[in-house]
Amino acid sequence: MPISYQVNPPLTAADFVDILRRSTLGERRPLHDADAMEQMFRHGNVYVGAYDGDQLVGIARVMTDFVFTSYLSDLAVDEKYQQQGIGKQLIREVQKAIPKAKIILLAAPAAEGYYPKIGMQHHGHCYTLAPAEKLV
Repeated sequence: MPISYQVNPPLTAADFVDILRRSTLGERRPLHDADAMEQMFRHGNVYVGAYDGDQLVGIARVMTDFVFTSYLSDLAVDEKYQQQGIGKQLIREVQKAIPKAKIILLAAPAAEGYYPKIGMQHHGHCYTLAPAEKLV
C-alpha cells in the first residue's frame, strides 16, 4: 500500500510520543516527561502525518507564522520505514501546507548529511541558548 500524507491529522500526544519512539529522534526528546511531551505536542501548529494504511509511520511537527518562518522541530520516520523517501515527502507536504514560509531546522547529528542530499541549504548563522545558560 502506498504511503499517504495528511496535514493536521487527528493525533494525540500519545501518538506523537509513539512515532518518536519508533524513530531515532526519540533518543533526543524527553519521552519520559509526559507533561513536556504534551506541551511540545500542543504547541506545534502544523503537523503532517505519513500513513501506511491507518498506521502513523512518520511525522513532521512545525511551529510557524505561516508567511515568513516555519521551524521544523521534529521530522521522525519509523525506523522500519526509513530509506523510502518518507522524510523528504513530509518536508514537501510542509512546503505545500505553508507555501510562503521558509523552512528552518536544526539537524540531529546523525542526520546532518541527509539534508544537503535532499536539497536543503546549510546556514552557518544559527545560535542556541539552553534553558540553564545565561547571556553574558
